[in-house]
Amino acid sequence: MSKIAKMAAVAAFAVPVLVGAAGTAQASTPSGCSSVTQIGSTAYITAGGQTMASVKQYKGCNKNYAYLYMWEGYRSSHSSWSVCTSIVTNGGHTLEDESCGTRANPVEIWSFGASTLSQCTQALGWSGTGDWPDPGDPRAVTDVRC
Repeated sequence: MSKIAKMAAVAAFAVPVLVGAAGTAQASTPSGCSSVTQIGSTAYITAGGQTMASVKQYKGCNKNYAYLYMWEGYRSSHSSWSVCTSIVTNGGHTLEDESCGTRANPVEIWSFGASTLSQCTQALGWSGTGDWPDPGDPRAVTDVRC
């Protein structure tokens, strides 16, 4: 068999493997809800001039969810972090169903589902472990969705 024929045969077998692998990726969804849609903008938490995480708001299963994803660049240059996320209402003054990373160095966090579809809401994410971001904690909030 010629060298070109061998390369063509290898390529023919490799393509289905790559296509099959790409088709099996599953997007993350919150616990108890298998279908959500992002609403509003994505916000970005920066710490020390570096993008630390993305914060997004989703709706699905008759609830709102906040989602936080730690960026690879931050993860690869830091040995530890703690983050929380929550839906906020009341002009950003009330936390709804907050969730903080339950293990060290979480890559992503979903808030608990908030029954707030009839209210104006935002997703809030912050670096820290408290019930509310402390002054000076890196944080980001999405736009208001009503």
